[in-house]
Amino acid sequence: MSHREPACRPPSPAAYAKHAMPYEPPTHTVERSLRATTGAKIIAGIDEVGRGAWAGPVTVCAAITGLRRPPEGLTDSKLLTIKRRTELAETLRSWVTAYALGHASPQEIDDLGMTAALRLAACRALEGLPVRPDAVILDGKHDYLGAPWRVRTVIKGDQSCVAVAAASVIAKVQRDKLMAELGADHADFGFADNAGYPSPVHRAALEVRGPTPHHRLSWAYLDALPQWRHLKKVRTVANGSVPEIEGQLGFDF
Repeated sequence: MSHREPACRPPSPAAYAKHAMPYEPPTHTVERSLRATTGAKIIAGIDEVGRGAWAGPVTVCAAITGLRRPPEGLTDSKLLTIKRRTELAETLRSWVTAYALGHASPQEIDDLGMTAALRLAACRALEGLPVRPDAVILDGKHDYLGAPWRVRTVIKGDQSCVAVAAASVIAKVQRDKLMAELGADHADFGFADNAGYPSPVHRAALEVRGPTPHHRLSWAYLDALPQWRHLKKVRTVANGSVPEIEGQLGFDF
């Protein structure tokens, strides 16, 4: 017997972030496929936020949604205005079956590298759920989670999969709130607006004040700050080589 996805209308144009294009609403297609091919009953969607930031943690949300019709306008958090994203996160927190957040600190990112830090944050999120998922839908091309989790990677899963889209919105709103709180003691850095990501205000503050305790000190931006370059941490791997910078944004972002 075939399954038809319940209709989920996209939001009004005013809900889209600037330059965002209209999108097809997410579905449960991947989740249904996992159920049919693996026998999985409990499936979590996972998405991360903060990977490319200069400051703050990398945050992962794991969300379990079941096969219910999602709230209207659900999509990748980056496609929504701040107002709509915040409203939707409030709805999602009570709509999802369960969700949990995991963080990896700047210090852990410096010590482990981004791939391992993502795995740490994702494991913390999954272990924070009230039930253990039988399978995981992971946004993106690369499986940074690995065994013992049964993982299905989906490119643009935050747009196409309901559970991943829900995780995307919750993770983004929660991390933005955290960064605004951290920024209360570092007003010049504009964390409430840039969430620790590269921006002209953030760059100017770094040039004058140097990194805060919330900054990642192994990141490439320090190479362009002569007076603060001595603070940079260089991480080496087992063979003594210096690892790649894993998609970091330097000062010329």
